[in-house]
Amino acid sequence: MSAPTAPAVEHLGSPLGLGEPAPRLSWRLPEGTLAQSAYRIRAEFGAAVHDSDWVESAGSVLEPWPFDPLGSAQPVSWRVRVRTDRGESGWSAAATFETGLLATGDWTASWIGPREPDPLPQAPRPAYELRGRLLVRRPVLRARLYATAHGLYETFLDGVRVGDLELTPGYTHYAARVPVQAYDVTPLLRPGSVTWTALLSDGWFRGQVGIFRAVDQWGERTAFLGQLHVEYVDGTTEVFGTDAGWESRPSNLVRADLIDGVSDDRRARDATGWRPVEPVDLGHETLFWSPAPPPRRVEELRPRSVVRRGDDRQLVDLGQNINGWVRLRDLGPAGGEVTLVHGEALDPKGDLTTDHLRPAVPFLPAPLPAGQVDRVISAGRPGDVFEPRHTTHGFRYVAVEGHPHDLTPEDVTGVVVHSDLRRTGWFSCSDERINRLHEAAVWSFRGNACDIPTDCPHRERAGWTGDWQIYAPTAAFLYDVAGFSAKWLGDVAIEQWPDGTIANISPHGPAEGPHGPTGPLQGSAGWGDAVVIVPWELYRAYGDERILADLWPAMVRWVGRAERMAAGGRHPGRSGPESWHERYLWDTGFHWGEWLEPDAEIDDFGAFVAADKSDVATAYFARSAGLMARIAEVLGKPVESARYAELADRVTAAWRVEFLTADSTVRPATQANVTRALAFGLVPEEAVPNAVAQLVGLVRAAGAHVGTGFLATPLLLPVLAEHGEVDLAYELLFQDGPPSWLHMIDRGATTIWERWDGMADDGTPHESLNHYSKGAVISFLHRYTAGLKPLDPAYRRFRVAPLPGGGLTSASAVLESPYGRIESAWEIGDGGLHLEVVVPPGTTAEVVVPNGEVEVVGPGRHVFMA
Repeated sequence: MSAPTAPAVEHLGSPLGLGEPAPRLSWRLPEGTLAQSAYRIRAEFGAAVHDSDWVESAGSVLEPWPFDPLGSAQPVSWRVRVRTDRGESGWSAAATFETGLLATGDWTASWIGPREPDPLPQAPRPAYELRGRLLVRRPVLRARLYATAHGLYETFLDGVRVGDLELTPGYTHYAARVPVQAYDVTPLLRPGSVTWTALLSDGWFRGQVGIFRAVDQWGERTAFLGQLHVEYVDGTTEVFGTDAGWESRPSNLVRADLIDGVSDDRRARDATGWRPVEPVDLGHETLFWSPAPPPRRVEELRPRSVVRRGDDRQLVDLGQNINGWVRLRDLGPAGGEVTLVHGEALDPKGDLTTDHLRPAVPFLPAPLPAGQVDRVISAGRPGDVFEPRHTTHGFRYVAVEGHPHDLTPEDVTGVVVHSDLRRTGWFSCSDERINRLHEAAVWSFRGNACDIPTDCPHRERAGWTGDWQIYAPTAAFLYDVAGFSAKWLGDVAIEQWPDGTIANISPHGPAEGPHGPTGPLQGSAGWGDAVVIVPWELYRAYGDERILADLWPAMVRWVGRAERMAAGGRHPGRSGPESWHERYLWDTGFHWGEWLEPDAEIDDFGAFVAADKSDVATAYFARSAGLMARIAEVLGKPVESARYAELADRVTAAWRVEFLTADSTVRPATQANVTRALAFGLVPEEAVPNAVAQLVGLVRAAGAHVGTGFLATPLLLPVLAEHGEVDLAYELLFQDGPPSWLHMIDRGATTIWERWDGMADDGTPHESLNHYSKGAVISFLHRYTAGLKPLDPAYRRFRVAPLPGGGLTSASAVLESPYGRIESAWEIGDGGLHLEVVVPPGTTAEVVVPNGEVEVVGPGRHVFMA
C-alpha cells in the first residue's frame, strides 16, 4: 500500500513563520483505500524524535497536534502513516514548517522610522531608505530574518532583495495587530561586513485608503522593525536588529501611494544625504503571524497589442483586467520622463478613460482623482527596468506617455499580483461563452484577493463585508481561502463596536469608523451578517470548527444588536398601534438593501438612507439566528442552540406577518425578495408553490432577465433549480440581452462588472468593471450544472447530482477537497447521459442521475449511464 500524501499544517502547507504553537495537521489517505481507522505522527524538533504512537481516529483533516506545544523559531519535520482497510501504510514524505517568534520577549530589535520634516507634508510623500551595518563573524549554518512595518517595506542584504513577498506586511487594523514575515536568508550571508537596508513607504498605514482617499488613518509616521537571527556553524548564535544606530534618507521613489501610484526618479542621488533614524516607541505586543498566504507576483502577461494614440502616447492592451502593475524596459535617455496611466476601459473613441473610476459620493463636493498613475525619470542606464512594487493598480490598459521609442509587446509585461492562494476548483462545459463567464468570475476574484477580499482593485480597494459574504462560498470552491478569510475575519472581530455593530468595511480606519462621515451607515443587514455567514461557509468547505469558536463572541454581539434594534425601535414611516410581530421586525438603522438592482437609481441619497428596508434586514436576521443555532450545536452549546432556534422561529413568523399576504404572495414583489424568502426558508411549506410561481412570473415579466442586485444574485438560479424550474434557470444564465451575465461577456468583459449596466450602449463605462459579487453565479455551474454539493463539512460526504440544461452537451468540475480530488464529468451522446464520478479515499458520495436514481458510492472512479 502506498503512503499518505499532501501533509499540511493548518492552512498554509509548509510555512516559515507559523503562529500556532500546537498546529493542526492534515493529510490525504493513500490511493486505493476506503477509510482510515488510526494514524501515527512522527516529528523531529528540538534535537529529538517525537512519536505519537497510534491514535485511534478516522480523521485526517485538521487533526490536533499530538505533542507538547512548540517554542519560538522551532523548525519541525514530520511524517504520518495510517491504518486503513488495507492495513498499515508506509510513512509519508517528510513535510516541514517552522514557528515564528511566538513571545513578545523574543524581540530585542527596536522600531525605527525615517527622519522626516516636521510638520509632515501632505501627500505625495516619498518612500525612505533605511540602512544599518552588521558583522557576520563566522560561517553561517542557518539565518532567519523577521520583519514588519507601519507602512509597506522591502528589505535587502548587501543589495539583494530578501524573499519574493509583495506589499508586506499587508493590510490590517494596525492599531491592534501588525503581521510579521519570516525569511530564510542563509544563502545571503557570508562572513564579513553586511549592509542591511529597507525601503519603506506609506502603504495602507498612512497612504490613501478607501473611497474618501483618507490619509494617516493609523498614524502620521511610518516605521520599520527587523530582527536577524544567525546560527553559526560552530553552534554559537547572534541576533542583530534595527536600532538607533541606523540611518535614513529619502529614496528615489519620490511618490509612493497604493492608490495614487509611484514616481521613481532614477537619476543619481547625493550619497551623503543619510541622517540618523528616529527611534519609535511602539513595543511588540501587537505583532502577530498571519494565517493567510502572502501576496506575490503570481503570473505575467504579454500585451495583446501596443498602438500609438498620438505623437506622445502609446496604448498597451493586456487583453485581461488584472490587479498588479507593469514592468517596463527601455526607459530611454537620462532625464526623460515616462508616465503610465492605468485603466480598465476605453471610451467610445477607443482611447483610455478613467472617469468612471473617480469616486463621486454625496459627502464630497466633486469626484476625486482616479489615481493609478506611475512616473519614472530615466537614469539612462542600459537595461534599466521600471517595476513599481509599492503600489498596485486595477487595469487592462496602460497609456504610456513620453516614451521616446515605439514600444513592442516585449517591452511591457503585465505583472499579476494577489494573495498566493492554492487553486482548488475548476469547471468547463461545451459552451465557450459560459466558460468565458466562469473565467471572468475567477479573474474578478483574483483581482480582488490582495491580502484582503476587496470590492474592486482601484476606486475603493475596500474589504466590504457584504461582498465577501456573497462570494466566499464560490471562492472556497475555486481556491483555498481558509487562512485568507480567517485573517480578514480577525479584523472584522477586532473592529466590532461595543454595541455589536459590524462595520461595512474591514479593515477600516477612523475615516470610515463610528465617528467618520459614514458612521450612521454602518451595521447594515447582509453586510454585518458576514460575521456569521462567512465562518459557517468556511466550516462547510474546510471542516474548521476553530473558526466558528473564534468568531462566536462576535456573532453573539452582532445578532444581539439586531435583536435589540428590532425590539427597541420602529421605523418612522410606520403608524398605528404596534403589533406583536414588530418586536422581531428589524426596521431600524441603515441598510444597503438589495444594492444595485437593475435600473435602481439613487437620485436622493437622503431618501435612500431613510427608506424602510426591513424586508431585507428581517430576512437576514432570521438567517443569522438560524445559523447561530446550527453553529452552537457544532460547538457543543445546546442551551444556546435552542435559544437561537427559537429566536429564528420568532423572526421568521414576524417576517411572514409583514411580508406574506393572505394569498401567500411575497411582498415587496421583486425577484430578489421572493428569491431570498425561498432560499432562507421564510415561506411556509404550503405556500412554497405559490412563491415559486410568483418568482417565475416576475422573471417572465422581465423578459427572462435577471432582476436581482448584490445580495440575491447568487441565490436566484439555485432557488429556481431547487424548485423544479431548471429550464428557466438556464434561460436566465444564457440570456445575452441586458441585464445579464452573458451581456457582460459579449461586451468584452474579462472580469465581472459592479453594475449590470457597467458598459453603456455607446461604450461609456460606469463604475467598477472588476467586482466579483455578481460572479457568484458560477456556483450554480459547480453545484447544479456539474452537481457537486457538500453534505458534510470538508466534503467528507457529498452529493453529485448534475442537472443538464441550456443546450449543454457536456460539463465537468474538479475540486481538490481537503480529503482529495473530486470529479464530476458528464456528456450527452446517442446513448444518453454518461456520468463519471471520482470519490477520494475516506469519503462517500450520493450520486443522483437525472432519472432520479440514487446510489451511494465509496472511493474510486464510478461510471453511470442514464
